[in-house]
Formats: sequence, C-alpha cells, structure tokens
Amino acid sequence: MSAKTRLGRLVKRLETEHEEGLTNAQLMLTNDDLKPVEPARRTWGPWNFVGFWIADSFNINTWMISSSMIIAGLSWWQSWLCVWIGYFFAASFICATGRIGATYHIGFPVVARSSFGIWGSLWPVFNRAGMACVWYGVQSWIGGECIYLMIRSVWTAFEDVPNTFPDSVGTTTKYFVSFFIFWLISLPAIWFPVHQIRHLFTFKAFVVPIAGFAFFGWSVHKAGGLGPIVHQPNTVHGSTLAWAFVSGIMSSIANFATLVVNDPDFTRFATKPSDSLWSQLISIPCSFALTSFVGIIVSSSSMVIYKEAIWNPLSLLERFVQEGGSGNRAGVFFISAAFALAQLGTNIAANSVSAGSDTTALLPRFINIRRGGYLCATVGLAMCPWKLLSTTNNFTLYLSSYSVFLSSIAGVMLCDYYVVRKGYLEIRSLYTARKSAPYYYTYGIHWRAYVAYVAGILINVVGFAGAIGRKVPIGATYIYNVNFFAGFLVSSAVYWGLCKVSPIPACAETWTEVGDEITEVRLAEDDGDSSGYDVEGGRKEEGKGGEVHRQGYGTDAY
Repeated sequence: MSAKTRLGRLVKRLETEHEEGLTNAQLMLTNDDLKPVEPARRTWGPWNFVGFWIADSFNINTWMISSSMIIAGLSWWQSWLCVWIGYFFAASFICATGRIGATYHIGFPVVARSSFGIWGSLWPVFNRAGMACVWYGVQSWIGGECIYLMIRSVWTAFEDVPNTFPDSVGTTTKYFVSFFIFWLISLPAIWFPVHQIRHLFTFKAFVVPIAGFAFFGWSVHKAGGLGPIVHQPNTVHGSTLAWAFVSGIMSSIANFATLVVNDPDFTRFATKPSDSLWSQLISIPCSFALTSFVGIIVSSSSMVIYKEAIWNPLSLLERFVQEGGSGNRAGVFFISAAFALAQLGTNIAANSVSAGSDTTALLPRFINIRRGGYLCATVGLAMCPWKLLSTTNNFTLYLSSYSVFLSSIAGVMLCDYYVVRKGYLEIRSLYTARKSAPYYYTYGIHWRAYVAYVAGILINVVGFAGAIGRKVPIGATYIYNVNFFAGFLVSSAVYWGLCKVSPIPACAETWTEVGDEITEVRLAEDDGDSSGYDVEGGRKEEGKGGEVHRQGYGTDAY
C-alpha cells in the first residue's frame, strides 16, 4: 500500500460524519452537527428550557456578579434591582437570537453566515469559541475551589499541603490539584450529544437550589437574622451611586453576552419556536434574580459576621470550615458538592457545547461538537483562569471588555434577520461556497457587516482605554459604562443604513419565515434541486407570506 493511499485512509478515518456526495468546498462548511436539526432530535420543550436556565442560574459566577455590586457600594435592594433590570434585557436579547435557531433549527455558526458571509462568519465564530474556552477555564477553576472545600472538609490536613509553585504562578499546589481534579471529572460529560444532556440540567435544577437556600439560611443564622443584613445602607452616593447602579445592570447583561449570540445552538433543538420564547423570557430574569438575591444576602451577611465584604461565596464557606466543628465541615462539604455540580452543568451548557459548535464550523471536516468540546477543555486547562478571579476589578473588567465584541456581533445578526431580511433565510445557500449564492457576497465576506461590526467596537474603544487606566474624555467613559447597548445600537444602525444604500439579496418585503416545513435538508449539489432550501415532505412556495427579493439570484442561484 502506497504512502498516499495510507494517508488517504487516515484522513477518511479522521473525518466527521457527514452527508455523502458533498464537494470539497462543502466539506469545509458542514457536517452532521452543523446541518439543521431533524425532527427526531427536536426534543426540547418549554419545561426543558425552564429547567436549563434554573440550572444555569445556580452557579458561583452568578453569585459573584451580584456580590460584586455590594462591594461597589450598593445596598442589597439596589443590587437586586440591577439584577432584575439587567437580566430582563438579557432575556430579551436571548429570545431574539434564539428564535432564529428555533425556527430554522440551525446553530449560531450557520446563522452568522447569513449576515457576515460564508467565510466572513469565521471571525465571529472564532471570537465566540475563544470566549467559551476562556469561560470554561474560569468555571473549572471555580469548580476546583468547590473540590478544594470538599477535600478540606473531610481531610483537614489538606490545608497544610506544601506549595511547590513559585509566587509568580499566582496559585498554590493544593488549589491547582483541586482544579485539575474538577477538570478531569468533567471530561466524561462532554461525550454526550446536546439533545440528551437536558436530563443533566433537570437534575441540577432540583439539587443545586436546595444547597443554595441551605447556604442562605446558614449565613442569615450566623448573621443573627435578616435584620442586620438588610439594614446595611449603600456606601456610595450621588452620581457615583447612579453609575454604580448602571455598572451593576451592565455586569448582569455582560454575564449573558456570550449566550446572547449563541442561543441558537440550543433553541435549534426546540420542538417548535414558541417553546423557546416565553419559557426563556420568564425563566431567565426570575431564576437569575432569585439566585442573585441569595448571593447578595450571603455576601452582605459577611459584613455582619466578619466585618468585611467577601464577594466570593466559596471564600465565605472557607471561613465557615476554618471555625471547625463537624457540623460546619459537613455543611460545607454538601454545599460545595452541590456547587461543583452547578459548575459542571454550567460549563457543559454555556461553554463546552458552545465551543464545540463554534470550532465545528471552523473545521467541520474534522471537528464535531464532541471533539470541539474536548479542545475547549484543553484550552481551559492551559490558560490561567485564577488570574481573572484575583480581584473584582479584574473579573468585571474582563466581562465588560469582551461584551464589546459580542454586542457588535449580536447587533449585526439581529438587524440582518429581523429588519433587513424580515425572517427569510435560504437554508441550502448557507452551506455552499458558490459565488452565485446569496450569502457569498464578496469573496465570501460581507463587507457591510464588517463595517458595522467595527463601528460598534470603535464607539467603545476610547472608553475601554479609560477602564484600564488611561486618561480619556469623560464622555467616552460614560459611553463605555453602557458598552453593550452602545455597541449593539451602533452596529445595528450602521448595518441597516448600509443595506438601505446598497441592498443585499434574498430579502423579503414583509415578514416571511419559511422554517416551519424543514424536516430533512439535503445539501449534496448533485441532487438536481437548486432552490434556496430543500425539505422532504414538501416545500413552501417561494414568497409565500411576503414577496422575496433575490436581486439577480434567481431560482438557479444555487
């Protein structure tokens, strides 16, 4: 057997599962994980989404964000109001992007092709994949802190394990070992496909809230009741208070910046579009507000108990275990175990699945969601997540800075779908690199989208320089304080304006969604069908529900 033949067989074995008959160009654009979800895998009903968000809300990161508002000087009720407002806006954005996936059953990487172009979508996808890998490391580090508390509760001598790391590393041996243990036990969960892991979220939605409220009651009891906690006033006033309030709202939104753009990765498994609408719009603000309330009260209790603000609830648990006693150790062990489960579920839902979906689009011939998830875990291990969590300033600065990039992506995507195209997408054209296809634009890149994307970033650049210590005009600081809205609105407006001046193909005059009849999409180019979308079991007439403007791309465009 020749070396060329052996190489060919190796490449074939490394390829992901995909439809037969695809061209080499299509193999760079699709595999079975990127295709529209067929009816058999559309198993997520409304209660699955409710359970998903309840489970996702009970994680340490949510507590830390709400707790950081207390550290910034807000009172408990001011912090909680920030949470309600922020997560309501986040839920609205989530539902807007999620509808695209629920209607056409496609994930974020494919949705991005309609607005950024077949090849131009790779940069937004890479951005989102990078963010998911970073967050995987951060959530794993927090999960490792849970493991540390579990071990220390059982084996008190673990606290005295010698540190073999130099100070420059920024962590110690015992914490890194705990981090690695959590990372290791997370690997089997990445193996399961997305439509099956909903059961993990259901289980987490029952177990973790019990532990959260147990921690809540324990902290209130140690503080001598709610009275001493809720009577603590805000420590900032005037304009400082106003901007701290705005910052609290934006931190809540920034916590969702990643999920805003890639919610289609989950909603594409919805049984029908309505299943992902009200379930998410109601459950997100309610569940996150409830979790944040627990975090706010627990963080505020530290001021009463220890006369200092402890923004990380795990640090507060560590104080409890330091007090000694079998009761304290048992309580810390079970609460930490539940929080470790919370971190595992959040990491799978928000990070490994997202990174898997995104990296699949970067190299679909060889990467599927499962392989992408393991790649994400590898990057999460290699980075230094503890550095981001060293102070509240590092943590909130990172959140707000990266949301700048994601807000511009969301602005272009939502304006393209809702305002410019009015809900009309040609599914098969999203999987072809033919120059005559409507989403190929110029060399596969949509220049209008990129001009809008850059504009949305530029509006925040000067303010970001101020956030890292540079002297900038006060106006730029004010704009950066509302960075997600600034980036979203500017990118949306610029994109809309450019599409009005220079119209794009495959748009509808009136609202025209044609995803309801998609059952099984065939993508092979030799099947004799050249329409914009292909379904088994029937085809919706083109233009039904509104005239479709293809502008030079007739029915033979494919």
